[in-house]
Amino acid sequence: MKILTLHCDYIKFKPLKKAIKNPENIKDDDEKTIQECLVVLTAVEHGDDQKVFDQYIEAITKTAQDVNAKNIVLYPYAHLSSKLSAPDVALKTLEEAEKILAQDYKVVRAPFGYYKTFELKCKGHPLSELSKEFRPEGAEEIRLKPKEEVYDPEKLLREISRSKLDTSKLKENDHRILGQKLDLFSFNEVAPGAVFWHHKGLIIYNELVKFARELLDKHNYIEISTPQILDNRLWKISGHWDKYKDSIFLTEYEGRAFAAKPMNCPCGILVYRANTKSYKDLPLRVAEFGVVHRQELSGVLAGLFRVIKFTQDDAHIFCTEEQLESEIIALMNLLEEFYKPFGLPYHVELSTRPEKRIGSDENWDKAEKTLEAVLKKKKAKFKINEGDGAFYGPKIDYHVKDSLGRTWQLGTIQLDFSMPERFKLEYTDKDNTKKRPIMLHRTIFGSLERFIGVLLEHFNGSLPLWLSPTQVRVINFTDRNTKAAESVIKHLREEIPGLRIDHDLQNTTVSDKVRQAEMQKIPCIIVIGDKEQENNTLAVRKRGAKPKFGVKREDFIKDIQKQILNRL
Repeated sequence: MKILTLHCDYIKFKPLKKAIKNPENIKDDDEKTIQECLVVLTAVEHGDDQKVFDQYIEAITKTAQDVNAKNIVLYPYAHLSSKLSAPDVALKTLEEAEKILAQDYKVVRAPFGYYKTFELKCKGHPLSELSKEFRPEGAEEIRLKPKEEVYDPEKLLREISRSKLDTSKLKENDHRILGQKLDLFSFNEVAPGAVFWHHKGLIIYNELVKFARELLDKHNYIEISTPQILDNRLWKISGHWDKYKDSIFLTEYEGRAFAAKPMNCPCGILVYRANTKSYKDLPLRVAEFGVVHRQELSGVLAGLFRVIKFTQDDAHIFCTEEQLESEIIALMNLLEEFYKPFGLPYHVELSTRPEKRIGSDENWDKAEKTLEAVLKKKKAKFKINEGDGAFYGPKIDYHVKDSLGRTWQLGTIQLDFSMPERFKLEYTDKDNTKKRPIMLHRTIFGSLERFIGVLLEHFNGSLPLWLSPTQVRVINFTDRNTKAAESVIKHLREEIPGLRIDHDLQNTTVSDKVRQAEMQKIPCIIVIGDKEQENNTLAVRKRGAKPKFGVKREDFIKDIQKQILNRL
């Protein structure tokens, strides 16, 4: 028996004429439409026995449960096989399957023995299209020549090129509009909820990571990188399977079930477990800029704020109980140090145990009291957010307010007694006994994508110089100043390595060139005219300020270097 299961938004079918001499009797030949269904295209083969039938029912039931389908459509589909059973045997098989499955599902069986028109819309998740084969024991495998795929590349290109940003309901400073105007990023339906970073947008991304890495080095972190696709047993051990199963992208490899990681935590734990640890190794601060994937309904995707694929700047601190308080304080200091250059307003919340959680109440009591005590010791203003903790531990959350007054949780510090227990983490203490470390989870950005979205709206695209994709633009006053302008560019690049500088030497007016640079939010514009060329000076126009004339090159260089160094 061969089947193809399709999880569909809908299927429509209508019998047209007889396909065999004695087809099934049907009451009507009206078109039928079944919404939100699991369609099971079925080819019953010669030699199928009771064991094959049982496997068939089991496979349908499992897939229906995995995709949460309530409606099942049994659809006879002879094209799947070249060794079909007799029609009466196939019909009887489908009727028996309908009777069994109808005990738990609403079942519709397409009429047997007819040519039918059918139309369906298949969903786009990993389990939406699965093929299976069930064979009696001892049956010789028959390899069928795969049917050649026929498609029209031009038609497909038109389909994937249709996505356009609807700006009618968006504010002017919406990051999606800014991203488009400034050529920072784009989205495409070939990868829903995943960002296509353009060159300029990737500069912002990389500068933020660079800044974070400098702080990590200052605070004695080590950095790791771990796989994105992992055996689902890992997520069952960690507890993520029960909590996030419906949001995890699933796949198979050589008969094993795998999942795209929705979190980085278990991977950091496996790195800890890779070799033995002693008290001398603790605290161990392990950071990762890890790419994760979580399924989201298409209707809730919102630019960079809510995506399917994103980067979490996770870190996991493994420490002793004596080190716990100082490590939490160090984490709070780190987050405050990071947010300071951006001037982002934020408030702090203590999120307590959720209803669905792992670990003992004793450990939850201890963890919540510890976090609260540290917040009070730091004299931090905070409010209690009941029931919003992680499923493995309470957390201190940093909520940043965006330009529209909306708040987004970015940074978080999570105290976890449960994961070390579930993964049997150990270290050897001073007295040579084995002890269990305590684990702290933390992020600063939360999600780099969301953080960049918040930043773009907060600054209305006018990012500080150190973060701007283009930091300086040089403009010639007329064509006779072109060589002088090119000389200035060369000199600045030599004196300020890594300076992101470009030019506009087109044969248009200076005011037009300045306007173009301002539209692209470039923080510093240099104009080279006859006076500047003659006196070896610069005319400098900083964003939002009046132009300054007669600026010495060495003074300009010192000013730019200071802004970059101090991230201004």
